[in-house]
Amino acid sequence: MSDVELVKKMLRAVLQSSKHGVAMTRLQGDYRALTGEIIPYRQFGHGSLESFLHSLPGVVRLERSSAGEVMCFAGVCEETAHIAQLVARQKNVKKSGCSKLLNFQMRAKSSSLFSHNGNMHTQKSRQCIYWSHIIFCNNPEAKGTAILAFCRGNQGDANFWVGLKKIITAALRFLSGCTNFVSSLFLLFSQTECDVCCVVSSAQQKPVNSADVEVVQGRVKQLLQKYCSGVWLSKIPQLYRIMFQEELHMHKELATWTHICTSSNAKQPTPAQQTTRILRTLAINIPPSAQKSKPPLSPTSPNSTKLDFSFPETPKAHSHSPITPPSTPPSHQPLTPEIKQKLRQLLSKYSQGLWAHALPQLFQEAFGCVFSPNVLEDLSLLADACMVEYPMPDNRKRAILYALPCQVQTQPRPRPPPLVLPYTGNPHVPPLIIPTTDFLSVLVMEVSSTDNIVLRFVGEGYSKALEVLEEAMLQFYNTVGAGLCLLSPKIGQLVAAAIEDDAVLRAQVHLILEDTVKVYCVDHGFFEVVSRKKILQLRDQFLTLPFQATTCQLAGLEPFSTDGVVLKTLESLAVGRTLLVEIVEREDTPAIVLYDTSENEDVNVNAVCLKALQDKSMENPLQVNSVYTNVCVTNVCSDGSIYCQLPSRGQAKLKDIMDKIEAHFISQLTWELLVSKPFCGKVCLAKYKGKWARAEIINLHGSQVLDILFLDLGLPASLEVSELREIPPIFLKELITIPPQAIKCILEELNADGSVWPPEAVLWLRETVLNKVPSCMKIVKLDETRTVHIYLFTGNGAQDLQSSVNCQLASCPFWQRDIHFSKITRVSEPILPEAGDSPYTALALSNGLTLPPQLDLPGVGQNMDVFVSVACHPGHFVLQLWQHLYKLVVLMGEMILFYNKQEVTQINIQKNNVYAAKIDNNWHRVLVKGVLTNGLVSVYELDYGKYELINYSQLQPLIDEFRQLPFQGISAQLAGVKQGFWAEEASMVFRNHVEKKPLVAQIESFEEGDWPWERKISVYLVDTTHEDNDIWIHNIMVEFLDEINRAA
Repeated sequence: MSDVELVKKMLRAVLQSSKHGVAMTRLQGDYRALTGEIIPYRQFGHGSLESFLHSLPGVVRLERSSAGEVMCFAGVCEETAHIAQLVARQKNVKKSGCSKLLNFQMRAKSSSLFSHNGNMHTQKSRQCIYWSHIIFCNNPEAKGTAILAFCRGNQGDANFWVGLKKIITAALRFLSGCTNFVSSLFLLFSQTECDVCCVVSSAQQKPVNSADVEVVQGRVKQLLQKYCSGVWLSKIPQLYRIMFQEELHMHKELATWTHICTSSNAKQPTPAQQTTRILRTLAINIPPSAQKSKPPLSPTSPNSTKLDFSFPETPKAHSHSPITPPSTPPSHQPLTPEIKQKLRQLLSKYSQGLWAHALPQLFQEAFGCVFSPNVLEDLSLLADACMVEYPMPDNRKRAILYALPCQVQTQPRPRPPPLVLPYTGNPHVPPLIIPTTDFLSVLVMEVSSTDNIVLRFVGEGYSKALEVLEEAMLQFYNTVGAGLCLLSPKIGQLVAAAIEDDAVLRAQVHLILEDTVKVYCVDHGFFEVVSRKKILQLRDQFLTLPFQATTCQLAGLEPFSTDGVVLKTLESLAVGRTLLVEIVEREDTPAIVLYDTSENEDVNVNAVCLKALQDKSMENPLQVNSVYTNVCVTNVCSDGSIYCQLPSRGQAKLKDIMDKIEAHFISQLTWELLVSKPFCGKVCLAKYKGKWARAEIINLHGSQVLDILFLDLGLPASLEVSELREIPPIFLKELITIPPQAIKCILEELNADGSVWPPEAVLWLRETVLNKVPSCMKIVKLDETRTVHIYLFTGNGAQDLQSSVNCQLASCPFWQRDIHFSKITRVSEPILPEAGDSPYTALALSNGLTLPPQLDLPGVGQNMDVFVSVACHPGHFVLQLWQHLYKLVVLMGEMILFYNKQEVTQINIQKNNVYAAKIDNNWHRVLVKGVLTNGLVSVYELDYGKYELINYSQLQPLIDEFRQLPFQGISAQLAGVKQGFWAEEASMVFRNHVEKKPLVAQIESFEEGDWPWERKISVYLVDTTHEDNDIWIHNIMVEFLDEINRAA
């Protein structure tokens, strides 16, 4: 199914849920509530949403209401006529607004490659999007109608019903308030699957999701705080709808929520009236928390219709009166409209969400006002201001806040002039759709400024499609179309230009001279002057492919877009070369970061252009055999390298500017300087010891955590995005010209091979020289990489090499190799449990901490969406459950923030125990498999299934907080093939089809082990990403082995 067809199906699901139509201004919000994304009309070549909707007459019908508002109605066809009839019979209630509590941005972008219904149908990769978005939508009517439409469309497919029972059971937990849907679904399934029908019929007795109940209770508490004298129960749904723009489907349960509110009959109804009148005669109010409690009062007259209730100061424990709720913490006051508006303003800067715990400090810095930390204890108070997501359901204290879709207003960046001139006589050409992947290859063709870079995408559907098109054009115009000369070309007209004898290109006329014509080659981004005789008519058959030349902007270089030094550097690094591009912002003109991957280390082109602006005269020149005094050591790394600050003109100027920036942040509100789009190479500000300092982003871990390098300290750190600030524009150009003030140095004669030092040596060096002013250093060598080899001295006195820090450290006993590894505890045998103990208990006791629970898996014959992290051969590969991957991303971000702030500590390392290990700048949960004599440790990554060899100093204890999530790596073997020895050729074929790919796995058998990482499963693997058919991996391996056997 194409992307357009998928959007059509989603639009039908949104529009069919409302018989009165959906206002166009609200359509984007409702669409995102169902799908987690906005309607991508620009990807399909439309400049506005209304234009895109007009192009879908079979899906959307547009009408203008009496108030002048454009309303959208679902188009009716034969396939959806029955759905339209169901919607027409709905009660006349206001459509529920978009969800204010659920958000999908924490989910991986490629989740559409998986399905949640378990079938192996050819359209499974698209069906999964439908199911996942339906289940997580908070609008019952929209959810119900969407499921009905989808199930009806697949009713004839026998395989569709495989696993559907489990999906419907999960979905119905959210649909207790939608009686129309439950009854209609029952009628639909009663003619197909009796098992599914039973699930639907029993769903009416299912309890409501506890998480939704908590949200509604919090909102009701907030509502009742506005009515101190109580409010009629019959008025609660109306007031709830006005306040939160959503229907209240639980109003009948309000009287039972005694911990939220109290209720009383103002007048005793007769038995005949009790069923209908008791709910209307109830008055509800919140117990006053600030007033002194008093005994309940009696009504003043028998005809009183509303009562106020107070509570005794010390309620009796044995009292079960519904008037007396259980003791609860005092309810918090609702936020003022001004605070909520500031919150919306703040969240609009963080499209990827903001950790709730960062709000109080961020509010104080950005707006100069207090945000009560007590609100974080009851996030339901924020329900009408933002969306709340709990990425770790077991930890309710860790929540992420997102701006509501209708409140996100991004200010568009300046756009460069269009490459193709408008001309009414030209036929329609489809617009170029930007690839959905974040990293892709491009060919940079022309640079006029950093805001106007002409390039074209490389790959299938782009450069390869262009090659096929130009070959067809060359063949056509050399034969059949040889006489199609354009005698009177017009400016703006699209033509075919014979640039050379072996090239005919699509072009547009820009200037007409006497015998020549200046044309712009729309696929290659350059101008060419050609003879009039070589201007040919461009046939419609060559206009089906979008013009390939497009424009982009370099992120982070906007203030220097026309700077000569920047442009010269950019041209030398990028023009005419194929580079890797990272898309930072997806707009009509995307903001990108370019990388040159042709060398051993990737080069960030944006960062190099920014560094070209540095004034080298502000550095302290380095010379061999020179002695430098008043040196400050700012960082000591784990490999023994150190960073030093030398007195220079740049250091003095830097101090002056940073003092002005400190005063600027104190005197002015800074919410506009929040960093909303972080990317590698970006230079910004972060706090170090309470003061702002220059920092460069060097790595991103998901959307919330990143690594930075303090440029003037040489100090790496891990922070949350909310801790960064933009450099104020008035100081930006001055600050960028100052080179980094920290110089990387290596202590001569001390382990200069780059290996990790023993922790004792690192700690000793830090205690001796770190931030001890003054120090003195002597340069003895400058190698090709400009690495400085030095002797370091404490103080500015005589420089006797024997008194240098280098010699002092070399003489320390722990520096000896045979000593500093002796503290590693080596256990050669596995830790065996005592009699009567479970393996879990034995390992938990050895660590002094508990192990996480086993990962829950479906039963034999069931399907699950997986990601293959490691594939050795069909007899051994490692799976991860797709639905839990975002939890692992959050966990690893938490581990990075925790462990990167810890000092190096000495620990006893034991084989077969679980630790935290730093591997490739990330922290992983690992199992120690063995300890080598050279200080290296063999570990197994419990969440990814990889084996790594690391230095023992990279291990730290795994604290209990990081032991709650089950280990995500699942060892597996391929079912349907004969297991045995696998040749390298077969292993390579298998890896190419499954490794680092999302697949569907069908469980064939289990093989339990003593430890959670010893469990192994046998599965069939299916690739469902192809449009035409599903690919069963075991069939590929069987065919390959048969070919090998026949060849032998």
